[in-house]
Amino acid sequence: MDIYMGVNFFELPPHIYALADNAYHTMMAEANNHFILISGESGAGKTEASKKILQYYAVSCPSTTLLDSVRDRMLVSNPVLEAFGNAKTLKNDNSSRFGKYMDIQFDIQGDAVGGHILSYLLEKSRVVHQNHGERNFHIFYQLVEGGEEDLLHQLGLESNCQHYSYLVQDECANVTSINDKNDWKTVRNALSVIDFDESDIQHLFGIIASVLHLGNVQFEADSKGYATLNKNTELRWVSTLLGINVQVLQEGLTYRKIEAKTDEVLSPFTVDHAIYARNALAKAIYGRTFTWLVNKINDSMENKEPSRKTVIGLLDIYGFEVFYVNSFEQFCINYCNEKLQQLFIQLTLKSEQEEYEAEGIGWEPVQFFNNKIICDLVEEKHRGIISVLDEECLRPGEATDFTFLEKLEEKMGSHPHFITHKLSDKKIRKTLDRGDFRLLHYAGEVTYGVVGKVSHGLRPNGGITLLLNVPTCPTSRFHCHSHMSLLTHHSFSHVVVCVIPGFIDKNNDMLYRNIKYVMRQSKNAIVRECFASTESDSRRRPETVASQFKSSLLGLTDILMSKEPWYVRCLKSNESKQPGRFDDVLVRHQVKYLGLMEHLRVRRAGFAYRRRYELFLQRYKPLCPATWPHWRGVAAEGVEVLVQHLGYLPDEYKMGRTKIFIRHPRTLFATEDAFEVCKHKLGKGMKAKRNQEILFICIEISILLMYITASRIQAQYKGYRQKGEFRRQKEAATKIETCWRGVQARKEKERRQWAVKVIKKFIKGYMTRGEAKTTDNSEYLAFVRQNYLNRLKDNLPKTVLDKISWLTPPPVLTEASAILRQLHMRVMVTRYVRGITAQQKAQLQLKGITSVIFKDKKDSYPQSVSQPFVDTRISEQDINMKILQIIRHERIKYSVPVVKYDRNGFKPRPRQLILTQTAAYVVDEAKIKQKVQYTTLKGVSVSTLSDSIIIFHIASEDVKQKGDLVIQCDHLFEVLTKLSVVANKQSAINVVQGSISFQIQAGKEGIVDFSSGQESMVYKDKNGHLMVVSTRTKAR
Repeated sequence: MDIYMGVNFFELPPHIYALADNAYHTMMAEANNHFILISGESGAGKTEASKKILQYYAVSCPSTTLLDSVRDRMLVSNPVLEAFGNAKTLKNDNSSRFGKYMDIQFDIQGDAVGGHILSYLLEKSRVVHQNHGERNFHIFYQLVEGGEEDLLHQLGLESNCQHYSYLVQDECANVTSINDKNDWKTVRNALSVIDFDESDIQHLFGIIASVLHLGNVQFEADSKGYATLNKNTELRWVSTLLGINVQVLQEGLTYRKIEAKTDEVLSPFTVDHAIYARNALAKAIYGRTFTWLVNKINDSMENKEPSRKTVIGLLDIYGFEVFYVNSFEQFCINYCNEKLQQLFIQLTLKSEQEEYEAEGIGWEPVQFFNNKIICDLVEEKHRGIISVLDEECLRPGEATDFTFLEKLEEKMGSHPHFITHKLSDKKIRKTLDRGDFRLLHYAGEVTYGVVGKVSHGLRPNGGITLLLNVPTCPTSRFHCHSHMSLLTHHSFSHVVVCVIPGFIDKNNDMLYRNIKYVMRQSKNAIVRECFASTESDSRRRPETVASQFKSSLLGLTDILMSKEPWYVRCLKSNESKQPGRFDDVLVRHQVKYLGLMEHLRVRRAGFAYRRRYELFLQRYKPLCPATWPHWRGVAAEGVEVLVQHLGYLPDEYKMGRTKIFIRHPRTLFATEDAFEVCKHKLGKGMKAKRNQEILFICIEISILLMYITASRIQAQYKGYRQKGEFRRQKEAATKIETCWRGVQARKEKERRQWAVKVIKKFIKGYMTRGEAKTTDNSEYLAFVRQNYLNRLKDNLPKTVLDKISWLTPPPVLTEASAILRQLHMRVMVTRYVRGITAQQKAQLQLKGITSVIFKDKKDSYPQSVSQPFVDTRISEQDINMKILQIIRHERIKYSVPVVKYDRNGFKPRPRQLILTQTAAYVVDEAKIKQKVQYTTLKGVSVSTLSDSIIIFHIASEDVKQKGDLVIQCDHLFEVLTKLSVVANKQSAINVVQGSISFQIQAGKEGIVDFSSGQESMVYKDKNGHLMVVSTRTKAR
């Protein structure tokens, strides 16, 4: 590590330490936030890379007792999170089954003073089911294999993984590359370093053990087919470890509580439902405990100092996965990798080339594959896979994995990156089951199994495990009894039934409400906190897993976009997990789909360093006498003077519009070295100047002390003389003060007597205010009237629209207040009416028509209200004379420039739209392209979004006659309001939600699709429709 500390980035061979060091020093120099994105396939080394970076910062930063404690907690958090969040998969013996983003906080001196971790989508389904050749989370094996004998006895466990149903599905409990006993010792030590007290540790291990016992809970069917628990030894251990009454726990696992208004009914589970409830509880307990663990680690690393901090973020998230069986978890993981690949493209290939073009730097574009089309396929609102999945999960009726697959085929059948058994050709169909769909990801094809399965693990007397995967019935979420009957004629010592949920069940991830209530009764402090009573018990369905994951990814993207990026691309050398072996085909494939060659071309042809002129000049101005200490001119000119002084060659840099671009790192390193030398010299000169100033200050202090001594002698003498004079003046002042106080006291007495009389009279008037006018309350009522009228005078409503600010009158003035209010309203109305001009009145009438047609219907209407309408947008001088002669017998009412889209091909063409008394004309220079008689106008359609597309529906029966008219006009509301007045067609204008169909010609239809996006555009989509994308309007 030492050789990479403080060394320029390209001076030594490439290493992850060099990147970490360069990110750190850039953060310190520029005082901004950075992040390091570590990406690659599963098993490529992302987790190890993040650990190396964390170790580097722990070693390279300054050392104190406090800082060492913080760094120790950051380092040891890794083995704890790996134990609880990592597992062996087919691709990797230590695969992260959750995403982790960690912020390392640095103070102004560059010391690591704190950290914070965000976790994403723990693969909870692994707790209850693992594919063949994979393991459960490491912590289960570490506890069973490495736990002390006393601890295992307290937890009711045995030191043999084969005794636990959740650990034997994979048939690989023991792995040569994993030492569970040593890892157990590491985790125990790490928990004590992170500041877990003994009580928390005992409760934590109790939860892990309770999950293992819960997996061994077996259900049997009674005579009615309902689930029962005859041998409940394992359930008693769960009850003991979680601190829940065993009867309450048994009821929660075998009955569902149904609420009907004020009544509650217990509905017994079948065996299948009971197994589902048991597995759902195990997943919920483990998943919420993992979240609690992350929060506990964050609390131990939190830095509460209010001082300013900068951060370096480390993103270590699951890599792209392709297994023999890919389910909902792999879909989410690969979607995450698509988003990160899109972010990489956005921040490197795309943004860098756009920056060169924006800055006016000569550049030949480098082509690359933009995977936005795949991200949109997954996450697009209302049309993406996640939206379809959520709709299917939330809709009423019988929703199954097969109905979800049918909806996907219906909505995405034409997408080039989506294939199913039904949509594929004969050759591809052989590789797809009926319950699968395939996505063409940026990294390759992945086939996802949508439909759930029932896995029966059978252990015969001979000790061999047989696994049968039976597809679940399309119309039932739980279906296994019919298949279990096939096994009754064989001799088996142990049967493990595992319902493997499909996409629908995994996305819902539902836990019955009564089971949550049972868990809140737990005496285990961690469980009680995880199932807090403050958690909402609303009957609304909770947000689905896919939607939560999508939202968290958007949040992560926002975090990363706010920081400066650094990248570590991990390449997997071989599939056999062997060191020193490189599979050329595999490595080339990764280099290709990661876009590394395109990125390398951009970097080679581009510039290694770029900075705004102001920042570059601020840092390096001491290197040139002309720019030091202050440059008075334009920053760009100052930079030009500076680089000329430094001797930059013409091909070493380019001057953009706002930035300087330096091509080679060596040029920047030479400049930085010169700056360090100059800074040292400036420091020496300032030190000599400071010593001289100190000498002058010492001389001045000596002179000042002499003056102070003389002043003290003078002060003593003057004080002695003044004391006698002061005593005489004090006696005289005391006598005068005594007389004055007597006079003031007598005046105060008189004032108070007067005040008592007034207050008595006021109180008496208040008490009799509701009675007829008497001598007791007359003055009070007069005061009330005067006070109310004075306040009303200063608070009169300013406009006729103000209906609430009129002051509430006292009872004695209720009638008078009502009369005054009417008079004031009449005065304001009169003033307002007299002030309205004829032009304003006409505007208000037109705006009223616009409001009737579009208010609360079209998104862009609120922004149009404040824009006044004009008589016409094209003067008659701008209309071709031939056109004027053709329509001279008709009076032109309004004209406006528009863009017309061809009915075939949708090519945009600029036109003029002219409204006359009898028809609307579409004009191209000196030619009338189309005439629309108002009598043939069936209707006009616009969308509800903020676009400016107008579709005129024209009655036509002749095939040769032109069809409907599709135009785009920036003054949509003005045009349609004028049309509704001129043609009397107000009722024919329709605001349509969704797509709009139109007649290309008689018997042939076209479709216009509308959607929202970041920028407005109109183009022909691949499906042949006209796609109109409009920006989202801000809520008012």
